[in-house]
Order: sequence, then structure tokens, then C-alpha cells
Amino acid sequence: MAPMAAIALAAPPFVAARGQAAESRCADPIRSSSVMRIDSCDDAKRIIDKAAHIVPRPGQVAWQRNEIAAFTHFGMDTFTNREWGSGAENETTFDPPQADVDQWMRAYKAAGAKEVMLTIKHHDGFVLYPTRYSDHSVIASPWWVRTGGCPDADAVKAARARAAAGRDTDASAFWQVRRAGCENPGGDLLGGYVRAARAAGLKVGVYLSPADGAELPHAWHADWVQKIIAKHDAGQPLSIEEQATYDDRDRAPGGMGRYGDGSAVERRTIPTLVANDDRANAVSTGRLPSFTVTTDDYNAYYLNQLYEVFTQYGHIDEFWLDGANPWSDAGISEKYDFTTWFKLINALSPSTVVFGGPQGIRWVGNEGGVARQSEWSVTPDTADPLSYHNEWLLPDGPEAADIGSRARLLDSRVRYIQWDPAEADVSLRPGWFFHPGQRPKTPQQLVNLYQSSVGRNAVLLLNVPPGPDGRIADGDLASLTSFGAAVSRTYARNLLAGARPAGLARALTDDRLGTSWSPPRGASTGSLTVDLRRPRTFDQIRLGEDIARGQHVERFTVDAWDGSAWRRLTAATTIGYSRILTLTAPVTTSRLRVRVEQSRAVPYVTSLGLHLTAPPS
Repeated sequence: MAPMAAIALAAPPFVAARGQAAESRCADPIRSSSVMRIDSCDDAKRIIDKAAHIVPRPGQVAWQRNEIAAFTHFGMDTFTNREWGSGAENETTFDPPQADVDQWMRAYKAAGAKEVMLTIKHHDGFVLYPTRYSDHSVIASPWWVRTGGCPDADAVKAARARAAAGRDTDASAFWQVRRAGCENPGGDLLGGYVRAARAAGLKVGVYLSPADGAELPHAWHADWVQKIIAKHDAGQPLSIEEQATYDDRDRAPGGMGRYGDGSAVERRTIPTLVANDDRANAVSTGRLPSFTVTTDDYNAYYLNQLYEVFTQYGHIDEFWLDGANPWSDAGISEKYDFTTWFKLINALSPSTVVFGGPQGIRWVGNEGGVARQSEWSVTPDTADPLSYHNEWLLPDGPEAADIGSRARLLDSRVRYIQWDPAEADVSLRPGWFFHPGQRPKTPQQLVNLYQSSVGRNAVLLLNVPPGPDGRIADGDLASLTSFGAAVSRTYARNLLAGARPAGLARALTDDRLGTSWSPPRGASTGSLTVDLRRPRTFDQIRLGEDIARGQHVERFTVDAWDGSAWRRLTAATTIGYSRILTLTAPVTTSRLRVRVEQSRAVPYVTSLGLHLTAPPS
């Protein structure tokens, strides 16, 4: 059979269409989409109408309904007691006695997480799965083999010595000897993590850092080390990157020097097969796809790792990447080929939600786990979302206090609008990696974070780092368990159940997006009133929109009947998937009213919950 030809990468089908004249488009009816272009002929009314027709892709809806995801930072930094590695660490440093991934999953489920995400390569470049494209990976570490009592120990040591001798010219040297013998069944940490997650009924995400200290060019790195030594000896403070490099100043980076190496942007094939590649037959017969790209050395390296992850580990629900370029101030940077990365991910896994990708998800703007009081999932962009990491396409950046108001949508810099919901990341401990002496957040602190993230139309991404012993610490587990139990007890019972009108109460409490309340006759404002049938006491009100139809509500008020008149309880701006309003004190009433006072289009209120706080035990 003739080898299958590689195919050129195409734009995802959900990106904005091009080619039609703007004047013609502005006369067309607006149809719902996850992304739209702003045309020169669009007036303010049409732009807001477009925003009202922005809806999520199915994968984005599923992602939002996770509510809580767990982040796992476990790698070289776990064993060097750092937050940021150098890329020159000796692989022998990574040697946990175990990696109890099943215990990790029990801890994450206890916290209420529905998705888990593993950092498979942090900025130091050490890779937690057996990649063909770098020798700075678990295969080169003692963790990969268990020679004690293994009859092939001498042969394995000899094979690994040959790999070490050849790594300067062969990025796959250690991969070539991965099956030499005495293999640790849990050596592939990503594989073990994915299997444990799926066995626990959890979705899977992966973080593959674009920044890669192991790939810094060796000559440049050697010169930089001398500058850092001089800076240190002069008593000047070192940055976190410089300090790690100073600590490892006697070693060169562990990779092939591809990061910012100035290599040619040229035609390449992904996957780039290595010697003895076990995928060669599948690629040549078309059972595995191959793609032609035009890019440089480092971007090809990153694309090859993307290909490995998406073709070897099953469905990836969320892919996480940032835009960190941490050595630019020191004189070297890499121009990340985000467009090609996004195209490859879409070609291999169209339903994966990409952090920073087109119609994916975005950083909330802080690492404290706190969303805005007005958190819009419909956001404006200054350029095509396929062109760059999306958080830098927001008109005023990802940390702006206002992301999606009418004023932001009508900003003259805006060229596109898309569905791009917020993810609020925060660590259980002060650091992202485990450090002895640090303590976890209390259960009450975690409950507060849930209310300020999930309760403000974001997903809470809670980092829980295992320790060097390969387990999540007992104190961390206790805090997670108490937090998860408190959230479950608080929101498991909805005091609106059984209210009248019965049909309305069922629609608002059935946990389905498709059933909802809207004002009559297609109005954009209106009020709903429910009779609770008897006095009910609550201190939290939770509302949700049917986000499958968009995010519309801009201002609303909740009132309670005090026996003779309506009394205002609370008010807010946006709702989105979930809005939790915590009252200063419990309220008792038998009737409740929600007034939608401003909305971009017909509001679809799909959930209303009345809850009494169950504090953590």
C-alpha cells in the first residue's frame, strides 16, 4: 500500500467566516454562533444584538457544568522544592517512592471535582510521559525502572548508559531504550493518571507548558549563567528564573536547544517519526493522520508532543497552555505558533476545550480563584481568536476589571466577539508545587472561593499538589473533604422544590438547561414570582441562565414578601451559568420574586435555588 499523504491543517469549523463583503453581511439576519466578526457597518445596536446571539459550543457547556476541576502540579519542582525550575536539573532528582494516583482521585472527588488536570510539562521542561522528542523526561529518571531484584538489571543499566551517551545528538535516545527491561508499571505518569481518573469517573485535562527551560540553546545558556553568577556575586537580587539557573549553574539544559534558536520556518510533517517509531505503519496506512505544517524547530517539537498526547491517551476534555515567554528580558524568546497549535488540536480532538484557544476558556485574571462581580462569558477580541493566545486579545488585557460590558463590546478596537468563559485558578497551598511547611486553605476558605468563582459564572480550578512521597498530604485531604461535604450539604436541598406555580418550580429546579422561565411575549425584562407554600428560611440564592441560548441578563433584583409588601433582598448584574448571592443573615418568607431589569435579549432563567448554608465541619 502506498503511504498516505500528509494533509494541510485547516481552520476549525467554528471560527468566523471570511470572504463576504461587510456591507452585505450587515444586511443579513444574525444567527447564533460561538464567534462573530464585528464589521465596519455594524452599529451599536447590531453589535449588542450579535453579542446576544453568541452561544457556547457543546464542549464549553459541558466544561462549565463541571463547576470544579482539580489541578495537579507534580514534577521536578516537587523534588527540588522550587516553584520554577531551570531545565538543567539532573533527571535522577525525580524518583518518588510511589505515585498514588488512585489516592489523588479520591481526594479530588471528595472536593467535588468532576475534572482533573495534570501538569505534564512545566516551565522547566521535564516531561511526565515517555515522549519521543526529549531526553529530559521520566524515561531518563530512576522512576522509569525498578532494578532491585530484576534479573535484567545489568543489561538495563548498560542500555541506559548508551542512551545517556547519545542524548547530545538524539532527542529520542532514552525513548529508544524504554523497553530495555525492569520497567516500572507506573513509569508513564500521564498514562497512570488518565487511567485512574477515568476509573473514578472523572474527566481529564492536560497542561503542557509552552515555556521550556530544558530547550534553551546551550551556548546562550552558558553565557547567561556567567551573567547570573556575576549578578549574584555583586549582591544583586535574582529573579525566580535566575535563582533556579544559578542553583544549577554547573549543568547545561537537558534538551536539544530548540527554544528561540532562530531555526528556519520551513515545511515539516507532524508527527515527525523517529528511528524505530512504533507508529510508522499506522501513519503510512492512514490509521493515524499526519499533517504538513510550516514552522520552526521548537514549534515542531511542541506540535509533536501535542500529537503524542492527543493520539495516545484517549479523549482530552481540557487542554491548558499559557503564553509565558520568561527569558525574553534575558535576551531570548520563542515566537509561539498558536494558530498551528490550535489547528492541530482541533484536527485531532474537535471537542476539546482549550485554555486560551478560540472559543475555549480564558484566565479569570488572577490566581486567587475570584471571579468578577460582573463576569461575562461573551467577550470582545481585538483580532481573530485563531491568531494568538486569546487572553492577550482582550482589549484591556485579561486582568481588566471589565471584560464584557456593553462599553467593552463597543470599543473601537474590537474585531471579534466570542463565547469565552472564565476559569478561576487557585492553589490549595501557597505554592503551586508542594513545599514542606506550607499549610492548606481551610474548608471555609474553600467554600468562600466556590461562591466567588462558581457563584460568579466561572469554573473553579483548584490546584492540589502531591508531595515528594507521591501522595496528597493528610491535612490537605481533610480540608478538601470537609469543603466538598459542605458544598454538597448546602446545595443538595433546594427549598424552592414544591413551590407554585408547579410547572415553573419544576422548570427552575430540574437541573436541565432546556427548561426555563422567560418574560411573556418575547420581552427582555419582566419578573417571576413563586409561592413557597409555607415560610422558608434561607441565606443563599442561586440563579442560572440557559447558557446554551447565550448570556443575556445585565441587571436583576430579588425580593421577598414580608407579609404586607415586597422587600428587596439583593441585586446583581450578570447571572450566566451560575450566580450565588449570599445574604448577610437568613431570611424567612413564603413568597419570592425575581425581577430582570435589563437584558440584551430575552432572558432564559433556567435555575433558581434557595439554600441554607451548611458550614464545614
